[in-house]
Amino acid sequence: MSQTPIDLFDSGLHFRPDGNVRAGERRMSTGSDGWQLATFHVDTNADVHADHWEVHPSSEEAVCCLSGAMRLYLRPEHPGDDETMVHLTSGTAYVVPRGRWHRIELDQPSDIMSIGLRGGTRREPVARSVAE
Repeated sequence: MSQTPIDLFDSGLHFRPDGNVRAGERRMSTGSDGWQLATFHVDTNADVHADHWEVHPSSEEAVCCLSGAMRLYLRPEHPGDDETMVHLTSGTAYVVPRGRWHRIELDQPSDIMSIGLRGGTRREPVARSVAE
């Protein structure tokens, strides 16, 4: 095994079903098998696709704020309900339920870590959203 550290802001960690862990491309949609840990430096709402909802039907997703501050929004489950907002600051995390549409808006530049299965991940613009 290599003695070289892995830059988590450059590579994702893929936790494979066979028990192996490999560094590789960060994939935020389908195409990766097993669990993925991905870390990002984000400066603006465009960096976190704040104008899009995202859903992961294959697993829950741990969204971790390593530094900075952000708001994680959960799309209403029923028409007419309000979005749920979770405020995350340095050193905090939230587990997004499997199949729950969500999005992020930044309060300040942040370092974010995401852990989940990416199979079947979908995105849609906020303006088009309807509760499912």
